[in-house]
Amino acid sequence: MQKYYLYIDECGDHNLANFDEQFPIFTLCGVIVREDKRIWLEEQIQTLKQDFWGNQYTILHSRDIRKCQRGFEILFDLDVKKNFYERINNILGTEGIYVIVACAILKEPYIRNYGRMNDVYAQSLSFVLERTVFYLDSLNHKDDIELHTVVEMRGKKEDEKLRSFYMQLLDKGTYWVSTERLKQYAKSFTLLPKKANVVGLQVADLVAYPITRHILDPNEPNLAYDTIKNNIYSENTKQIGIKLIPHQEKKDCQN
Repeated sequence: MQKYYLYIDECGDHNLANFDEQFPIFTLCGVIVREDKRIWLEEQIQTLKQDFWGNQYTILHSRDIRKCQRGFEILFDLDVKKNFYERINNILGTEGIYVIVACAILKEPYIRNYGRMNDVYAQSLSFVLERTVFYLDSLNHKDDIELHTVVEMRGKKEDEKLRSFYMQLLDKGTYWVSTERLKQYAKSFTLLPKKANVVGLQVADLVAYPITRHILDPNEPNLAYDTIKNNIYSENTKQIGIKLIPHQEKKDCQN
């Protein structure tokens, strides 16, 4: 069997009751990577950590990197910062190593259309898993694949709710994917803390922010998005790996 991993992290929070009007969005981002390419990705990221911090225990976190805080103060040195971004962009920009699927919720129009009671994390997870199945279906060796999903822990209550929803998806399927198709691939669902230092989760975190910024303002210069955009799941040159809810034609992503 060929193992594939789906690493899931988020950008923004899924709270609809109160939210930052300056960042009115929630994005759930999945990174799909085949086992051999996962090994390459881990080696590249761990080498980068060793070169910049002298260890492999530093956990790459998008917000801390941008703010040069909590272990990333070395990036206040502009030469170090330039070198770091060149290195990380070379890794994340390597095409064919991983595939991105993501779902973004624009909170203000979402609340107007659907109210505040829906679980947008669960709704986003459904899409991420659907598109992951679509991607695996497109592979020539689809009958010889097992999928292992890894999600970063958020809290005891949230994690229990997420496990329950995942089991419901396996039992009932989604609108586009039957339970049989999901179960054909899905072999494990694991929640791990940030301190576990999982490279795949760190990559999901690093790509989630530029995707989110691009959705909020597709005309804003966004080198990080330009670096990773070719890894977003596409079929026949059409990008189908990002879903925006509610769909807005002016946004540069597919429904």
